[in-house]
Amino acid sequence: MRTRPIGSLDVSVIGLGCNNFGRTLDGPATAAVLDAAIDAGVTFLDTAALYGGGGGSETLMGRALRGRRDQVILATKFGWTDMGTGGGHPEHVKASLEGSLRRLQVDHVDLYQLHHPDPSVPIADTLGALGEAVRAGQVREIGCSNFSAAQLEQAEAVVEPGAPRFVSVQNEFSLLHREPEAEVLPACERLGLAFLPFFPLMNGLLTGKYRRGQPLPEGTRITERKAELASEANLERVERLIAFAEGRGYEVLDLAFAWLLAHASVASVIAGATSAEQVRRNAAAASWELTSDDMAELETLLV
Repeated sequence: MRTRPIGSLDVSVIGLGCNNFGRTLDGPATAAVLDAAIDAGVTFLDTAALYGGGGGSETLMGRALRGRRDQVILATKFGWTDMGTGGGHPEHVKASLEGSLRRLQVDHVDLYQLHHPDPSVPIADTLGALGEAVRAGQVREIGCSNFSAAQLEQAEAVVEPGAPRFVSVQNEFSLLHREPEAEVLPACERLGLAFLPFFPLMNGLLTGKYRRGQPLPEGTRITERKAELASEANLERVERLIAFAEGRGYEVLDLAFAWLLAHASVASVIAGATSAEQVRRNAAAASWELTSDDMAELETLLV
């Protein structure tokens, strides 16, 4: 498994999104997924205080990772309270971090991320509290999620000289959701930030399970909650992407990861998993490195 940097951290280019733990997966199933991830070289684990019904994901991870803390890079998030309102307050930062450390059964997390911008709290105040956590040894690096380019620039502008700064931003990004290319990725390049894409498979649309002219698979996220994603236009794009990947001996899932990793700012692609098999399949996708000619051809297929 290749690795890339997030600040001082060295992370696997395929990460594991842990939002299924405590929600669709119980303790033994969580342990099986984590075992498979570590065995496959997927060592960047991304969770949040919100996941699993408010701490459930972190609790199950803490149990499953006992004795293996040094084998993984632990990232968690805080501050989703009412879509950020109040979640960035210094007192909330401290309390949330203490809760995460307790549930994860660790003395520090490697990457601590503000889950959503908080319009009710000056970003300088949030960064100040995060800086205290870094100086206390409870956090190694700090990052953010769901930030715009303007919000990233604002956060950078208020950092005191020598104080901890955001080293990463985690936003939705995929072959079928390219919004970050306009402003956020250029901001990452200017500011030296690592970009962490979530929903890399567009809620499963880029797995090859959804085909034009065929019924939508039953019991899937798209079928039950996000049917609008399986529009005729998207399914047509998926067919073109499937043909591109298969013409080179791969599957569209491999292409989804490879395309993201072809962007210089992308450090690790965060993908959820509900089984050991799924983790191993995602990890295998790291082997394909696209050429500049591949990327140019893909541009013509994504119109």
